[in-house]
This record gives sequence, C-alpha cells and structure tokens, in this order.
Amino acid sequence: MPLENGEGHSIRLASQLGSIDKCRLGPIIYWAEVMCCLAICASLSKPPPSMPIMINQGLLFMLRNLLILGGTTEASSLAYLISKTEFNATISYAGRVGRVRQQPIQKRIGGFGGVDGLSSYIISEGITHLVDATHPFATQISHNAILACQKTGIPLVALTRPKWEKQEGDKWCLVPDIDAASAALDQSPKRVMLAIGRMQLARFYKNLQHFYLLRLVDEPKATPLFPNHVIEISRGPFTTRKDKLLLTKHRINLIVAKNAGGNATYSKVEAARQLGIEIIMIDRPKIPDRRTFYSPEAVVHWLSFPG
Repeated sequence: MPLENGEGHSIRLASQLGSIDKCRLGPIIYWAEVMCCLAICASLSKPPPSMPIMINQGLLFMLRNLLILGGTTEASSLAYLISKTEFNATISYAGRVGRVRQQPIQKRIGGFGGVDGLSSYIISEGITHLVDATHPFATQISHNAILACQKTGIPLVALTRPKWEKQEGDKWCLVPDIDAASAALDQSPKRVMLAIGRMQLARFYKNLQHFYLLRLVDEPKATPLFPNHVIEISRGPFTTRKDKLLLTKHRINLIVAKNAGGNATYSKVEAARQLGIEIIMIDRPKIPDRRTFYSPEAVVHWLSFPG
C-alpha cells in the first residue's frame, strides 16, 4: 500500500505563494482561457463545482467539491481545515452514533445505499474529490468508496491513523478479527473490558461467564444480554490516569480492543501496560490499496497541489 504521511507540509494561501510555488502549480491559464471557461459555465443551468473562483497573479484556482466520509477525530479536524479554505465540502455520517459532533461545514447523516447509491450522490452533487476518513474497521463503506470512485472517475484518498505497535511491557494476544477475539474468551471467568463499540456486542454472547465493562459512546438500544456487566457511556479522547482508575475500580484483568490507532483511545493501552493487564488486540481488516494520508494537513495539501 502506498503510504504518504505528508509530515512537514504547510498550507499557504495564494497570496503567500512565491515563484517556486507557482512553478509547482503547472502552466498558467491566461485571462482568455478563463473567460472562455466562465462563458461555458454561465450557459449551464447548474455550473459544475470545478468552475474557476479565484485568480491571483495569473494563477487559476479551481474549486474542489469534497465529500468527507466521517466519523473519526481526523475527519473532524479535516472539516475544520477545509472550512478555512475556498473549497466546498460536505461531511457524511452513517448515523450509527446518536451524538454527532457539530461541524463547520455542511453535514449529512445516513447511508448512501451501496455503491450505486454513493455513485449517484457523487454525480448529482457534483463531487470532485472523496476522502474516506471513516474508522479503520468500517470496511463496507471503504470498499463502497473505492468502487464508487472507480465508477465515477473521481480521485479518492484515505485519511487514517497508523495502527498501534506493541511496546515493551505490553501483553497482547493478537487475533485477526472479532470472531477470533470472541473465541479467545472461551476460558475461565475474567473481568473483561470490552472496548469494541455497541454494534458487535452480540458476537460475545457465547461467553457469558465473564464480567464485562462496556465503554460505549451511546446507550445501547437494547439491554445487553450479559448477566454481569456495567455500561460506561463516554466519548474520547481519554486519559491514561482516568483509564487506570476505571480499570482499577472494576478490577479488570483482561481487555478486548480493536487496533484503531490514533491518540483518542490509546490511553487504555498505556493503562493496561502500566497495570500489567493483558489485551486481546484485534488486527485491522484488509482494505484494497488506495492513496493514504495520516494527517488532515496532508489531505489539504493534496487538494491544493494535486499530483
């Protein structure tokens, strides 16, 4: 998978660009060409989102109409950065979480209806670029995004987090998926922190002998069938100190977690290391190759200087 982290890139406005930056933008488009393009756009009932919007020192900047598939801290950070640019953008949520963060850009909630539905949305809304900033375990929408972008011919990049790497002192049992994690709990009763979200709790109902601490963003729609459990409703980012207190309070001696990466929930990994608690760590699912960035700034730089 080609990886580009974009570290060290800076975002500069047109007024700040020097001669070197001008060269990087490619050939200059002159006024005659601009006026011709504007005339064509004016003849359309709905001008395309790629019409020129800014000319500065002979450089033509084209408006991007960006669709961000959100649901992560990185997606919110990207939305904030995009709101400071001339680009148009919409951030989309699947609607699985009740409390959706406020955003400085246009927001939509709900699914698209598979590959065909996402493709239709891209065409009808004049989307020019798509950023998949969903959770690393949200494989279905990521696969749909790849196929929809191939179908409509628009560029796609992923904005994600590097996965966590095992450190000295970590006690990890690595498993490939949720089912393997559930199978690993087929053992004598433990006090388990189940940090996997609410959508897949039922996959662990075969192991009801354990006490479960469930940390969730929203209250579950139905009471979990675990006979001995506690629900902790909270949203990250969390701190190592508070997670140590939480694990100690409930006498947790085993954690089940997804390797989500990032800083927002890494505190439980640090807390487990310091307390000597084992973690059943679920590896990330495989997603086909796509261009990947690890910072919102790198995505904005890509939008500003494609290539």
